[in-house]
Amino acid sequence: MAVDLAPDGADALVKARIVRYDVLVLDRDLPGVHGDEVCRAIRDERPDTGILMLTAAGTLDDLVQGLSLGADDYLPKPFRFAELVARIRALGRRSIPSRPPILRHSDIELDPARRSVARAGSEVQLARKELAVLEALMDSDGATVSAEELLERVWDDQIDPFTNVVRMTIMTLRRKLGDPPVIETVIGVGYRMV
Repeated sequence: MAVDLAPDGADALVKARIVRYDVLVLDRDLPGVHGDEVCRAIRDERPDTGILMLTAAGTLDDLVQGLSLGADDYLPKPFRFAELVARIRALGRRSIPSRPPILRHSDIELDPARRSVARAGSEVQLARKELAVLEALMDSDGATVSAEELLERVWDDQIDPFTNVVRMTIMTLRRKLGDPPVIETVIGVGYRMV
């Protein structure tokens, strides 16, 4: 999971309007703009984003109110971390459009569940970010994916937007995948599978 943090409701709204998150974990008692307002705004603007509301208020009325604001799930504090992760993953599965269990392009197969890649039947060892970049490119079904979108999908918001990490990851990915090349640079636009 790539995670971005927002210290208050105003910052949460700004980030959620810029980045298309799969899941938003929202504390109901955010300073500044209250979590209820953030929830309503995100639900209106990004209906496909899963919202998990966290709160110290754990009564049935609080739960009903949180869900009626547009949250998809509601978790009272204190909670077990493993439960939080499981709920985030469940919401994330809902936000991803259905796709085949194995992604295929040319002679490359990527199994997202096993986090494995093979080319022409031979396993290719990829680092975590390399695999995530390849998955984003294969998932785009031949469309061009910009470096900015790859930064957004694969890295967190702490990454320097002027970094060359995407270019370097693509170079390494091309080398590891071998010939014939399957990743094309679309000058001034981004990258795509060919």
